Amino acid sequence: MSQSFSQNQIRRNRQQRLWQQKWSLKTKAIVWALSISVLPVVAIGTATYNYGIILINTQTPQVRLESTESSTETELALQRQLSFLLAGMGVTAILTGAIAVFVTNRVMSRVSNVAAISNNIKKRLRPDSEFTQIFIASQDELVMLEKNITSFTDLLSVLVQEKEAEADYSQLLIKITRWVRESFNQEDVLKTTSEEIRKALSIDRVTIFCFDSNYNGSFIAESVAPGLPKILGVTVSEPGFEAGYIEKYHNGTIHAIDNIHQGDLSDVDIELLEQFAVKSNLVAPILKGKQLFGLLIAHQCSRLRFWQQSEIDLFSQIAMQVGFALDYANLLQQVDTKADNAQVFIEITRSIRQSLNEEDVLKTTVEEVRKALSTDRVLVYSFDANWSGIIIAESVVPGYPKVLRSEIQDICFGQGYVEKYQSGRVVATNNIHESGLADCHINLLKSFAVKANLVAPILKDEQLFGLLIAHQCSRPRDWQQSEIDLFAQIAMQVGFALDHARLVQRIEAEGVQSQLLADTIGIIRQSLNEEDVLKTTVEEVRKALSTDRVMVYSFDGDWSGTVIAESVVLTYPKVLRAEIQDPCFGQGYVEEYQSGRVLAINNIYEAGLADCHINLLESFGVKANLVAPIIKDKELFGLLIAHQCSKPRDWQQAEIDLFGQMAMQVGFALDHARLLQRIEAERMRSQLLVDIIRSIRQSLKEEDIIKTTVEEVRKALSTDRVLVYSFYANWFGIIIAESVVPGYPKVLRSKIHDPCFTQGYVEKYQSGRVVAINNIYESSLADCHINLLASFGVKANLVAPIIKDEQLFGLLIAHQCSEPRDWQQSEIDLFAQIAMQVGFTLDHARLLQAYQAAEANSDE
Repeated sequence: MSQSFSQNQIRRNRQQRLWQQKWSLKTKAIVWALSISVLPVVAIGTATYNYGIILINTQTPQVRLESTESSTETELALQRQLSFLLAGMGVTAILTGAIAVFVTNRVMSRVSNVAAISNNIKKRLRPDSEFTQIFIASQDELVMLEKNITSFTDLLSVLVQEKEAEADYSQLLIKITRWVRESFNQEDVLKTTSEEIRKALSIDRVTIFCFDSNYNGSFIAESVAPGLPKILGVTVSEPGFEAGYIEKYHNGTIHAIDNIHQGDLSDVDIELLEQFAVKSNLVAPILKGKQLFGLLIAHQCSRLRFWQQSEIDLFSQIAMQVGFALDYANLLQQVDTKADNAQVFIEITRSIRQSLNEEDVLKTTVEEVRKALSTDRVLVYSFDANWSGIIIAESVVPGYPKVLRSEIQDICFGQGYVEKYQSGRVVATNNIHESGLADCHINLLKSFAVKANLVAPILKDEQLFGLLIAHQCSRPRDWQQSEIDLFAQIAMQVGFALDHARLVQRIEAEGVQSQLLADTIGIIRQSLNEEDVLKTTVEEVRKALSTDRVMVYSFDGDWSGTVIAESVVLTYPKVLRAEIQDPCFGQGYVEEYQSGRVLAINNIYEAGLADCHINLLESFGVKANLVAPIIKDKELFGLLIAHQCSKPRDWQQAEIDLFGQMAMQVGFALDHARLLQRIEAERMRSQLLVDIIRSIRQSLKEEDIIKTTVEEVRKALSTDRVLVYSFYANWFGIIIAESVVPGYPKVLRSKIHDPCFTQGYVEKYQSGRVVAINNIYESSLADCHINLLASFGVKANLVAPIIKDEQLFGLLIAHQCSEPRDWQQSEIDLFAQIAMQVGFTLDHARLLQAYQAAEANSDE
């Protein structure tokens, strides 16, 4: 019974509350206003009326005793007054109620508006809040306003915490970015990234997944908390990404999964993640260049983790920085590799060239190449007449079979390979079982324990002498292009060295003249640049032949030329730098000298020479001469000429042969000098590029980057002025940085209006165009351009685009003011690479400044 009563009471209380909830605050306020304002008036009026009635009823009997007529009139008068009083009370109550309703309505309208505004703000900030829905249902604006204000207070505390977290993450991103950028190779970049992110975000595992060409791949870096399984080195052949997700990763999509069982993952992916105890994960793409290199992945294993947006943003930004760092590491590695290979090539070439017989050349070659490539075996295989052959030199690490003097019969070789190797073919086989080799070749290589090999031809006397071969026996090997190029260049040098060794050996067998030639060649070969080669040649040949003058005459395009080297006894005229115009030469002599003709004239007056030739020789005091061609890069470079001025001379055949051989050796020496100069220039350019990039990367502000660039580039190129020209929106612009040697006009802050620029140049420079002008007056420039350059004192210039945020930011420009300049290709390439690096560095500086600005704002 009591239980039933209690339930009924609860039901009535609930209905009463629901009834009260249906009354809005405005209705309640009006009721209370009416109650407070009208009820006192009605109560007082009613009490007054009742009191008057009582008085009339009390006093009327006494009055009637005195006078019946007057008492009746008095009673009627009092009743009329009471009626007027009652009517006035009613009017007063109505007016009071109306005023109360009006005032209450005005006040509550403002309260309602404030409550509605706060509720709208609440719904925007917390659209799914259950409190908001209850307040709306209750229509109680004051309760709603109170609760919303309380909620805003809580939310403000949360926002302050989130802002502080964002500031901490900005500072963390800057620190991690600096740590990553201090790593100069890919392995260090990835290792540093995984370690620092895991510590910073308190994540159980951070790993990096690297794609191969088929978008399979493996985990190549990992930092994991103790006690959890390691995923490093695990290969995934079918990642199971949903359709189109690779393209999304290409576009920078971030994948955050709070619970792997609710993340729309495939069963394969879930099984892989469960295998490594993963409950939540976060994935961001790593773009290297513009290609998808891999994924930066965070695993939470101890519990589910609800990733915050600030954590996701930080993770994405770090992945982007890793991509930039990998680009830099790759560039620096390429530069270092080129520089190292250039130095290795120079050292090996010098070692080989110190060997003056064939056996020493080959022995030195295999030893030095095996060390340089860190491979298991290097050998030289020499062909016989039927294209079988024998291994004549070998260097092999202990533990693998020695194959020196092995004779190899290969009936397939002559059918398809001779012509290719004769043409310079180089073959790199990463895995002999995956290269499509014939079974006979595979069996031969297996007998030598070979897993991978590298083969380059050795050409001796322009014929295929043999093969230089490197064997990797411990495992397959992915030969790098730099290794292949180095190997091919060394094989070519071996051919040259064998030619030299053969020639030297033959000369030694010929007696005194041969020894003389060997000595002369040895001295010439010690010269490693063209000028020294020529200077040494004329000095040593003049001494060897005991003649009055030896000179080198170099041809220009129309077969005229200049004397570029000379050794002459003191009593005869010097002709160094003399320019000689010979209109007859090209008509009948070029082809003969190109074919190796050596001309010996014992007496210029008895040789049937044309008068113009005799007059020219007489001006030099010549009585007899000896002429041999110098072939450089298989082209007629010039002539080696010996003059006898004291008297005619009967040149001996041994002298003529010696002279011809020396001229040939000069050509070889010039080829080697040019090659070594190019390699040395490449090495120096590579080192210079590394130094300049490091200098620029130490600058973290755009102004400092640009200022450092113009200073370093001007020094590196030894030019008169280097500047950076920045574009406005209409492709006009201003010079924002300049480095100029004293004595030339300063053009910093000069504004340049060039209406022609957008018509033909913007798109070209946007695409990476580099312009080198050796002489502005011979370059078909428009007059307006020439006048502008002339006003700056420019004779030659070099221009490369600076791309910032994938847009044309400006131009890096070098000016030669003292004279026209023949820009070398190595200088142009270096200039272009520096301009590209300036763009990358400006991008990074902008990003860091944005982070620093965000950090400063958060501190405020």
